[in-house]
Amino acid sequence: MSDKITIAEARKPEAIGRDVLLQGWVRTRRDSKGGFSFIELNDGSSMGSIQVVAPGELENYESVVKHLTAGSSIGVRGKVKESPGKGQATEVEAQAVTLYGTADPETYVLQKKRHSFEFLRTIAHLRPRTNTFGAIARVRNCVCRSIHDFFQEEGFLYIHTPIITASDCEGAGEMFQVTTLKLDDVPKKEGKVDFEQDFFDRPSYLTVSGQLEGEIFACALGKIYTFGPTFRAENSNTSRHLAEFWMVEPEMAFYELPDNMDLAERFLKRIFRDVLDRCPEDMEFFNDRIDKTVLETLQGIIASDFIRLPYTDAVDILTASGQKFEFPVSWGADLQAEHERFLTEQHFKCPVILYDYPRTIKPFYMKCNDDGKTVRAMDVLVPKVGEIIGGSQREERLDVLTDRMGEQGLEPEGYWWYLDLRRYGTVPHSGFGLGLERVIQFLTGMGNIRDVIPFPRTPGSAEF
Repeated sequence: MSDKITIAEARKPEAIGRDVLLQGWVRTRRDSKGGFSFIELNDGSSMGSIQVVAPGELENYESVVKHLTAGSSIGVRGKVKESPGKGQATEVEAQAVTLYGTADPETYVLQKKRHSFEFLRTIAHLRPRTNTFGAIARVRNCVCRSIHDFFQEEGFLYIHTPIITASDCEGAGEMFQVTTLKLDDVPKKEGKVDFEQDFFDRPSYLTVSGQLEGEIFACALGKIYTFGPTFRAENSNTSRHLAEFWMVEPEMAFYELPDNMDLAERFLKRIFRDVLDRCPEDMEFFNDRIDKTVLETLQGIIASDFIRLPYTDAVDILTASGQKFEFPVSWGADLQAEHERFLTEQHFKCPVILYDYPRTIKPFYMKCNDDGKTVRAMDVLVPKVGEIIGGSQREERLDVLTDRMGEQGLEPEGYWWYLDLRRYGTVPHSGFGLGLERVIQFLTGMGNIRDVIPFPRTPGSAEF
């Protein structure tokens, strides 16, 4: 009886001698003058494929095996044997080959020719079959597993916050509106849209963050995290922006800013360590083919202690550096990626956590410092990309929070429930956010964020 196993399992030396059933897609086929064929078979379970030796004695050798082309799907029953070839521990001697589906070589685009990432975005339904995008999918899966493992082991509860919301966490206003109103016949009342006739009885949007709702549960259950899709209606066609992306956002009661920093550092190191341990073949691929510094960078981060640096000190360092920046450095302005990369790559040569940013450039919910000028914000900066985590200690004082909302033109009535958290048993609490795609891009060295999410949503792009 054949055991149905993955190709990843069949490639291990301990599989030698087993009778197995492998199912996957043909990468290549070449015929030998000796009357047999070599088939390279992959099922997505690993970067590497396995070589199948199909003897000419197979019942369907002439009718099926000798006509297999790249992209065909087959099942192979056979025995795993030690491979005499270099670079592979095992191969499979086929005893039966079943054809599931053919792929016309005249129209199937994933032949031996290498395609650009830009072209592969136009065939998002086929690009997971390539080495690069298969590896990205496996690394992405590993990161998601690591995120859950880390927080569960740290005693956090996983909370599902709403995707549809009436509040704007960031105050940016760049949100996708959700409505059931007919756009060709919008009801009006006193010259304005009558939202009382809409499904939710008020303007509603796709969420930009689960943070505010996460704070509700943190202020009842202690430590929670959200992990789900978030949306930004920012009309930006850059290599760093998506309209739909995934965020992980922990919120912790009784955590002050230093606790938040410690957690963020442990969190990043855990993710990077797990990826190196669990996806070594994929990470070697990215190091060889995409960015030759990927492994060195990750290993360096894991081994380093993150520098903690006030924003004001960072501005002083940048100003005194003598470096020519595209964007001028001045106190009160947000730092750009070039500034952040200078700090991590040239000045400190390790990750840096900047904190105590000017209050004028940060959202209303961040705790104000006694100096009246700064808030307890933090950004975790890493080499090559700059900011990878953003967070803060949240403002727990009702009067200060209300004043901050007024400064930013927000109506407290729309956040009455958020203010209630400060009225009834308020506590110091903190949290941060990590964009999943940004960390995948950093891990793999991929140059465009559209290539690290299965189906990128960008302006004008929602086909798949």
